Amino acid sequence: MKTIYTWLVVVFLGNPTFAQTNSDPFNFVLEEVKISNVGGVQSYAFGQTSDGKWLILGGRLDGLHRRQPWASFDPSGNNNQIIVIDPVQKKKWSAPLTALSTSLQEQLSSTNMEFHQDGKYLYVVGGYGYNAATATKKTFENFTSIDVDALVYAVINGKSISPYFIQIVDSKFAVTGGHLKKIYDVFYLVGGNRFDGNYNPMGNNTYTQKYTNAIRKFTVENDGVNLRVKHLSELYDSSHLHRRDFNVVPQINPSGKQGLIAFSGVFQYTVDLPFLNCVQIDSSGYEVNNDFQQYYNHYHCATLPIYSDENQQMHSVFFGGISQYYDSAGVLVQDNNVPFVKTIARVTQETDGSLKEYKIPNEMPGFLGASSEFILNLNVPHFENEVIKLDELNNDTTLVGYIFGGISSSAPNVFFTNTGSESTASSQIFKVLLVKNNPASTHSLNHQSTSTLKLQVLPNPNRGEFLVRFNLAKPSPVKLTIYSINGSLIDSIFLTDLKPGQLQIKPTSEKLKLNGTYMLHLETQFEKATQKIIVDW
Repeated sequence: MKTIYTWLVVVFLGNPTFAQTNSDPFNFVLEEVKISNVGGVQSYAFGQTSDGKWLILGGRLDGLHRRQPWASFDPSGNNNQIIVIDPVQKKKWSAPLTALSTSLQEQLSSTNMEFHQDGKYLYVVGGYGYNAATATKKTFENFTSIDVDALVYAVINGKSISPYFIQIVDSKFAVTGGHLKKIYDVFYLVGGNRFDGNYNPMGNNTYTQKYTNAIRKFTVENDGVNLRVKHLSELYDSSHLHRRDFNVVPQINPSGKQGLIAFSGVFQYTVDLPFLNCVQIDSSGYEVNNDFQQYYNHYHCATLPIYSDENQQMHSVFFGGISQYYDSAGVLVQDNNVPFVKTIARVTQETDGSLKEYKIPNEMPGFLGASSEFILNLNVPHFENEVIKLDELNNDTTLVGYIFGGISSSAPNVFFTNTGSESTASSQIFKVLLVKNNPASTHSLNHQSTSTLKLQVLPNPNRGEFLVRFNLAKPSPVKLTIYSINGSLIDSIFLTDLKPGQLQIKPTSEKLKLNGTYMLHLETQFEKATQKIIVDW
């Protein structure tokens, strides 16, 4: 089977796609920490003790899931251990799950559980893994409470671990690939899906899948013995909440209140590609933001939220992962195979509520970050929702936390040739050092993130027949021209009397029947964009 690479180059003529900003708020240094006997794990859940020890549960011990149903998510790759790590003392302890009930063992060895720590308790929801009773893989219908400090003490000292878990069964918690967060006193289970059966990428009848298309809200009562959940009204939106394997980042909104942003996610209904818009959530509801497009860091990766009260800016930082787009020498490039990337980027919310995307000059030291987690240094000033208080960082360089685990890939695109050796679960731990006042290293504003054109060519590559989709924000004539790669004019279309909104054009030039690379230019009175087209028979 031929592997096709799709390349899209977007350039704003007269206004560079990437421009430097004069007020970069910070930069980062990643410094690896070596701890003996720490194995690789990805897509796990974690909690943290009051003195900074990590509790690691579930996840996978192998790399990117394989394409074959018999090989993908093999139970032999389950993490069947409770892992405790002290990043300061550089020590690691573990205990098997076998002392627990079968129900707890199966959920806590699953992958892509949703989780959130609230005080002393870590709550985990759902997860996809192996069910012995049915001899199949499923999404578990469980909500589990874990006393973090007590469990970590028991693991370190070889004591019984059984007393520190409470588990209930509830079909509303049969979710994997979503996020569990909290805004004030209410928990938010955002997105995700219920996936039962054996994965395969061809849609064959080996599984059933149902997206939640929802934000499920609830409150929790927990005294350490009795665990009660009260479900609140659900927010349902089959168009915009149809997301999984994405990032949901805590926010301090311009009003000073807590919120969340659900960034990107997969898959769109019309094409197996990530969403580029985002969904902003607060205690009053949610709003879809189509004025912003995120081009980097589309799949779940380590994220770091930072707020500056002085500048009234909320920054969401993304470390590596998997993305449909990446930067090449200052040009935004699209690859519809959605490769692993090294990109570190931030999305900043300004005082007026607008969002802008910036590429940070540092990169991950490899194709790392996918399905990893950022673990906060609890000694750093932060809000209740773990958003760092940037203005209260008094030193020029501050250890704000760590990145642990995730997938380490040997190349950008390994899915189509994945034999199980092209990627691994990373065992690397990186200190994340935030550096203030570093004018020598500038961030690049991605103007496409706030563009109104939203230019796309579908499909690309193609066989000379394709659609040009774009958004017209206000009335304007539109000129579309197509050139060969050496500059010869192939086709030119001039359109007038267009109404604002989503539009599409289908060029019909016979000259596009020849294999090759072409340049498509789209121009309105207000913006211009250029995109590569690949004709490949």
